[in-house]
Amino acid sequence: MSDKKAFPLRLSPELYEEIRRWADADLRSVNGQIEFLLRQAVARRRGAGAAGGGNAGPGDGPAPTEPPTD
Repeated sequence: MSDKKAFPLRLSPELYEEIRRWADADLRSVNGQIEFLLRQAVARRRGAGAAGGGNAGPGDGPAPTEPPTD
């Protein structure tokens, strides 16, 4: 069993689709992409800066790309 906290998240269809395309480009699941982005935001807020995403660990996937604009 996973030690991660599960909770429902409501997103607009447009935001979900943008995150999905971005996740596809970064070879991540939508859930993985959201977690990656949240980790980056928390690291930035703590002052860790954007480089490396702070607490990124193995399995967090490749470095992020800009969201696709199509």
